[in-house]
Order: sequence, then structure tokens, then C-alpha cells
Amino acid sequence: MAFPSRLRQTLCGVLLLLAACADALKFELQARSAHEHKPWRCIQNFVAGKTLVVVTATVSGYKGDGMTVNMHIMDSAGNEYGKPKDVVGEQRTVFTSHTDATFDVCFENVLTGSQHVPTPVREVELDIDIGADAKDWSAIQATEKLKPVEADLRRMEEMVAEVVNEMEYLRNREQKLRDTNESTNTRVKWFGLGTTFLLVALWAWQIMYLRAYFRSKHLI
Repeated sequence: MAFPSRLRQTLCGVLLLLAACADALKFELQARSAHEHKPWRCIQNFVAGKTLVVVTATVSGYKGDGMTVNMHIMDSAGNEYGKPKDVVGEQRTVFTSHTDATFDVCFENVLTGSQHVPTPVREVELDIDIGADAKDWSAIQATEKLKPVEADLRRMEEMVAEVVNEMEYLRNREQKLRDTNESTNTRVKWFGLGTTFLLVALWAWQIMYLRAYFRSKHLI
């Protein structure tokens, strides 16, 4: 029983290290005119179903500077989770995913007004928290009157549970892919056998037809 405990401690240490090293994504968003076609700039991530997600975007600039930054959050299944307009400063979007799918956080920067904008660029800082990282542990600690160590242990336990659930999801997905592969191999095998049988039958019919034809012409 010592090995699972040691493995759990190792996983917790790795998760805490990754959490400590995590940092928000920062990038520049070039502005475009309203008539210019330019694709949205999107950041994609995967989330399991029924999982809490917090998307925090901090956009530089101010309203009325000649630029408008719009956001759009939706997953690959077509579920829309938010579409904030004219984002300036911190924009926080909280949602619970509907299904296992990838979701996109997209941005566009559109020039508005007739005044000249010297530097048509907005800086965006994006932070995406999923699952245990998305919860407000300070509020949970205060509500449930937990000690700091107890709150940390709760968070570590949920993070480990998320890793286990993700591994189980990957295992189930690998099982489905393997079943699909085996089914495809079986179909290809029977298709090959059927094609071979059809060619042999066609060859035999041609031989019989040619023999009958030559006999009718008294060539054999």
C-alpha cells in the first residue's frame, strides 16, 4: 500500500509545480478596419464535460480610442459560452462546459470612428483556469472554515481526481479507437475476400464462355 501513496504524493508535487509555473498568455492584437476581412485570433483548449471554466482577459486601452475588441467563446460542439463586446480592462467569463470538447477563446480588434490611430494595437493578457484551478479557494476556506493546510489538501485532491478522470477518458477514447480500427480491419478483410471470389468467378465464366464460343466456330 506504500506505492499508491508515494505515487499520489509525486503526482501532487508535479501538479503543484505546474501550477506554480503557469502564467497568463500575453499577445498583441492588431486592429483592422470594419470592411477588412481578417480571421479572429483564437486560443484553443480542451475541457471535460460538466467542468468549471474561468476565462479572464485583460485588454489594454480605453473606450473611445478608436478601437473595439470583441470576444467570442464557444466549443467545437457549437455551444456558445460568451460573446462580450467592446472589452476594455479585465473581462471575466465563468461557465460550466456542456460536453467533452475543445473550446476556443477568440478575439478581434476593429477600428471604429474616423480619427487616426497612431498605434492600432491592443495588448491582451489571457488566463484560463479549468476545474480545481477555477474555484475560489479563499472563499471555500472561509465558508467551510478550513485551515490553510486543509484547503491545500482539498485542492490537491481535486487536481489528482481531475488527472485520474482525464486518464480514464483517454483510456475510453483509446478503447473506442481500437474497436473502430478492428471493425475497419474486419470489413476490409471481408471486402477483399468478396472481391477475390468475384474475380475468380468472373475468370471461370470467361473460360467457359470462350470454350463454348470456340466450339461453336469449330475451332476446338
